Amino acid sequence: MDKTEKKKELIRSVKFLLFSVSAGLIQMSSFALFKELLGWTNWLSYLLALVLSVLWNFTLNRKFTFKSANNVPIAMFKVACYYAVFTPLSTLLERLLADTLGWNGYLVTAINMALNLITEFLYQRFYVFRDSIDTNDLAKKERGEL
Repeated sequence: MDKTEKKKELIRSVKFLLFSVSAGLIQMSSFALFKELLGWTNWLSYLLALVLSVLWNFTLNRKFTFKSANNVPIAMFKVACYYAVFTPLSTLLERLLADTLGWNGYLVTAINMALNLITEFLYQRFYVFRDSIDTNDLAKKERGEL
């Protein structure tokens, strides 16, 4: 990988981090709403907040981070497959640590969010968008192709 490619990957990683932080804000605020205002359990609050943040994060990262023109339903299906594994495992972790062992629910949610950030970036970068990075109109415009 040459210097230009390394720089592009660093920028891509920073964008993913920043969009994930914004998704994290959505997740934490909706988690607080569900838990504190509605009185729902930690695991249910976590699960619904996660769904909201995933939709936000996928949309922004597909367009601006990976600049992918691939088929949206296929890409979303691949992301749904990731979450078909991550969600039950992280929800069980949330329930075990917060609801059963009494850990602070916000701490456990933050731990799950950190695990999600790392594993989802790798999954999207090297599987979901691997062959379609920099193929959308935004990427073409940046290269002067439009």
